[in-house]
Amino acid sequence: MLRRVFIVTGVAIATGLVIGIGLFRSGASAENLTLEAASGASLASDPATLLVDIRRPEEWRETGVIEGALLVTYASPESFLAVIAPHLKEGQRLALICRSGNRTSRAARQIAKIVDFPVVDIQGGMIRVLREGYRPVRPSKKMGCQTC
Repeated sequence: MLRRVFIVTGVAIATGLVIGIGLFRSGASAENLTLEAASGASLASDPATLLVDIRRPEEWRETGVIEGALLVTYASPESFLAVIAPHLKEGQRLALICRSGNRTSRAARQIAKIVDFPVVDIQGGMIRVLREGYRPVRPSKKMGCQTC
């Protein structure tokens, strides 16, 4: 009897966790947020998108960056938006890229909640883009790297 109570209780707890996680995830999404596996070439040549590489300077130097990307290390949504605002043209969407997609996943969700323009999380990050054959360029001060 006691074993059955433990099993039923365990199932109830697990069900509650699954429902709770589903509610949390659905609440964390925004209608203006998309996940895309765009190629490096398409990101470099899309005037309708402001691509921002949110990695750290040592990462930019290590792998290179996508041509035309704005280089801004992400710390918080507010400080990030203050830096990129002068670069974002009306009607442009904002695309974020990092090393593997983990940082952009969090950053894109945070930003999408507080802005009304489209935010794109680049799936797989620079690892995927480079694996697909994109040839990166060197980061520069003009792109936003103050130590390059």
